[in-house]
Amino acid sequence: MHQASHYPIGTPGTPWGDSEKKQWRESRVIQRSYRQQVLDKLPLLSDQFESLQYGALSYDPARYPLWALKSKNWQADKPCVLITGGVHGYETSGVQGALLFAEQAAKHYSQTFNLLIAPCVSPWGYEVINRWNPLAIDPNRSFYANSPAEEAAALMALVASEPGDFLAHIDLHETTDTDESEFRPALSARDGKAYAPGEIPDGFYVVDDSAKPQAAFQKAIIESVANVTHIAPADKDGNIIGSKVVQPGVIEYALKELGLCASVTGAPYTCTTEVYPDSPKATDDICNRAQVAAVCGALDYLQQHAG
Repeated sequence: MHQASHYPIGTPGTPWGDSEKKQWRESRVIQRSYRQQVLDKLPLLSDQFESLQYGALSYDPARYPLWALKSKNWQADKPCVLITGGVHGYETSGVQGALLFAEQAAKHYSQTFNLLIAPCVSPWGYEVINRWNPLAIDPNRSFYANSPAEEAAALMALVASEPGDFLAHIDLHETTDTDESEFRPALSARDGKAYAPGEIPDGFYVVDDSAKPQAAFQKAIIESVANVTHIAPADKDGNIIGSKVVQPGVIEYALKELGLCASVTGAPYTCTTEVYPDSPKATDDICNRAQVAAVCGALDYLQQHAG
């Protein structure tokens, strides 16, 4: 029987092979410019940051160079903080929020911290507005040795090249309605599994590391963001996206075990932010400012408590 919810690529119950992945890749369409929306903004930040190229994606190295911003006044005795956006390229405020933080707020914190900002980890995904890379691989499940995702491997190499230990890593993400309309159905199709609909939380939330939770740190981030946008409530089961809410707006994942980006530094303080851009109460500007508020809330807490 035909399933109305069946993803248009592949055969239900059968994992994708190379031909299905090729069909999927060829059905993606470039919808915006990484150069105009990301790369062209980096020189405008040259008063505070050194621009550092840490790789280029083999799919099109000229179109997809990988760039990071590094504090000009990097000092060995200051704690290091990594800020990442666009690990999932379609999550726009992660990218633009990282750039907005660099532009508007970073100067205040650069006296205390060495800042390393990778604003768009997955530029192909940014241009085609997709969660995966061209090989139908999720970069945010690929942060482990011998990674199959170039995007993850390049960021891991960048982090490894920095001599200092990282105190914190804030990884900027979004949860969108397209997670249910496109990306989770695609994942089920790719893996040959049945698609079970989920519920998109209305509001901002964060993901802590279940292996080393930092409850007060996450609370400070939530309180900072609450000044900009609303915090996601738990569902009727006390969960957000299937995980138990451990305090308002906070869930936990096993970051390293799942190969998630927020595990890349091994820092004691990590946070994956999740903004909800499809809320009737949200705008692009609110989402970008919510990401900035998350980073500022995190750094304010570390200034006070992690010395």
